[in-house]
Amino acid sequence: MPRFSSIVWMAAGTAVGGLTAPVFAQHYPAKPVRVVVPFPPGGSVDVIARLISPKVSELMGQQFVIDNRAGASGNIGAEIVARAAPDGYTLLAHTIPLVANQYLYSRVPYEILRDFTPVCLLSASPALLVVHP
Repeated sequence: MPRFSSIVWMAAGTAVGGLTAPVFAQHYPAKPVRVVVPFPPGGSVDVIARLISPKVSELMGQQFVIDNRAGASGNIGAEIVARAAPDGYTLLAHTIPLVANQYLYSRVPYEILRDFTPVCLLSASPALLVVHP
């Protein structure tokens, strides 16, 4: 008897499963994407963002708009992105100060691990410290 019951339930589940409509993910991006650069125009982060954004716009089929929000060593722009809806339509192009500021300032308006998710590395530049012997 238990075998018959499980066969009936499997058949019922298959029948109901066939009645459901397929669900497809929404195409991303469906609207323009805002890329916040928390430094002034013409700086290294701004130049990288402006070089990459036209190609990404072409590949994704939607505009990636650069929005410079300079000040407070990047904290102003980072706060804007931290408070934005977590829907992928507000991105942040930042550098080392994003992590370093939490140790340099008594308060920062964001929490790195909670408010941000890394997407990709845009560029890397070596640093060199030299001193007189």
